[in-house]
Amino acid sequence: MNKEWSLDKLYTGYDDPKLKEDENRLDELIAEVIEFTSDIKGDPKENLVKTIRLMIEINNLANSLFIYPSLRQATNTSDEEATAIIGRLSQKMSALAAPRAKLTTYVASIDDLDTVIESDELLREHAFFLTNVKENAKYTLSPEVEQVISMYEISGSSAWGDLQSYLTSIVPVEYGGKTTNLSDIRNKAYDPDPSVRKSAYEAELKAYDRIKDAVAFSLNSIKMEVISSCKLRGYESPLEETLKQNHMKRETLDALLGAIDEYLPKFRQYMKAKARLLGYENGLPFYEMFAPLEGSGKKYTTEEAKSYLVDLFSGFDREEADMIARAFDEAWIDFYPHEGKVGGAFCAGAYSIGESRVLTNFDGTLNDVVTLAHELGHAFHDHCLKDNSPLNLDVSMPVAETASTFNEVVALNAAISKEKDPIVRRALIEGQLSDANQIICDIYSRYLFESAVFENRESGFMFADRLCDMMLDAQKKAYGDGLDPEYLHPYMWVCKSHYYSGDFSYYNFPYAFGGLFARGLYAKYLEEGKPFVELYKKLLKATGSTTVEGAALVAGIDLTDKDFWRASLQILADEIDEFITLCEI
Repeated sequence: MNKEWSLDKLYTGYDDPKLKEDENRLDELIAEVIEFTSDIKGDPKENLVKTIRLMIEINNLANSLFIYPSLRQATNTSDEEATAIIGRLSQKMSALAAPRAKLTTYVASIDDLDTVIESDELLREHAFFLTNVKENAKYTLSPEVEQVISMYEISGSSAWGDLQSYLTSIVPVEYGGKTTNLSDIRNKAYDPDPSVRKSAYEAELKAYDRIKDAVAFSLNSIKMEVISSCKLRGYESPLEETLKQNHMKRETLDALLGAIDEYLPKFRQYMKAKARLLGYENGLPFYEMFAPLEGSGKKYTTEEAKSYLVDLFSGFDREEADMIARAFDEAWIDFYPHEGKVGGAFCAGAYSIGESRVLTNFDGTLNDVVTLAHELGHAFHDHCLKDNSPLNLDVSMPVAETASTFNEVVALNAAISKEKDPIVRRALIEGQLSDANQIICDIYSRYLFESAVFENRESGFMFADRLCDMMLDAQKKAYGDGLDPEYLHPYMWVCKSHYYSGDFSYYNFPYAFGGLFARGLYAKYLEEGKPFVELYKKLLKATGSTTVEGAALVAGIDLTDKDFWRASLQILADEIDEFITLCEI
């Protein structure tokens, strides 16, 4: 089986003639849009149809052109040619900022927009997109200003984000007399040897100390840019901008966070039970959060991971099982960690070719298999959306984590349900709770930290040591006495790329949303069986062209009702109770 992904369906290399042809075609389309928007006259329906067709072709080309060097850079962050291509393309796309602003103003000026939309099949297909353009007009600046902002973002937030990614991928980590990288050292948090886990944690913290000041400048600069942009556009706050970007009501977020706050004590019970099991009396040290328990030592090859996932999802949906098999067989996945490769895992939707690409840092643990299930859930979400127009792929961050977390739950629950040995069962349940602890306590701490950063950034620059103090404060509020206060992680703000985007703030609560929403959907699947599967796929397809609340209504769920979130959290609370009981064996 392949170790690396194949990108040949996009381009066979930087010298592929098709790459140059596509880039030239993009230039032509950008010029056509600029000319078209210089003086829009005539029939609104014809103008909107032309706009939609132009944007569809531009989006498809941009997806191929951007994703190819981005994926190559993900496996080699020192790839200078990838950086050059991305920079060149970003410059080209920045030229669309002013025309896009003009189009937004034009769409907003059509008083009878709904009537015009109803008059044409293509426009009806893009009704959600067009009505959102009109809604966003109130936050759109003049074409000239939008053009300037777009150009400055390239050397501003985008460059600062690249700096964080670059530094965390190349910083040397001294460990055991050798030099390694952060991806490798962070993987040691899952090592069966407690001395390895602790020493790796200590080596990790020392490595961050080398780059903390530069990354602090990245974070401060990006957040100041976001604050300034929000003021210019008329948003009350970066959070309001995020909610509007995500087509999500504040009432939904309040219901979600309110329910989480109620259940934090239960998760602290889980952490303290695991701590006692490992021999700690003052809460769980941070470096033991992912410590494997007795009974969880099985290792998987990539071939075994494929067999496990294909067999498992064949019982859920043949269509998804076939897609998972394709992902392994057709080299959609880049598996193993190495120097220069970014850490963690992600799935990138290459909708221009109707496929996805998955990056992992696979080490063979069950957790790695579950990570594959998670990322392939994203790929299945992309698969359900593949027949949508590129303009109907606006999947907001909260629902973007639905299919991925649903797959996690399916994979882990299947393993747990088959296990009769109480020691092994305890380990499997703990693995699921460990992941859940991340989307509840860790995500809550990240939300608190980012909120604090935005609250403090405008009044002054936050140096690295202050950011560390803010992170520790957020962790103490979220984890409480579940973690040992002497062994927290002050540098979590350095390693999490989610903070380093000028376009997407608060990329934290969507994980909690996705984790709990997926569990609610899984409960409905257990209740309704096979008929639910088609409803589930319909919901995933709808996420690209409706609000978060609208997608949930496909399954009859009211997201503003705190009881929905409580019910999902109670599923986890019941697992915690079973885990605590099993810890007494």
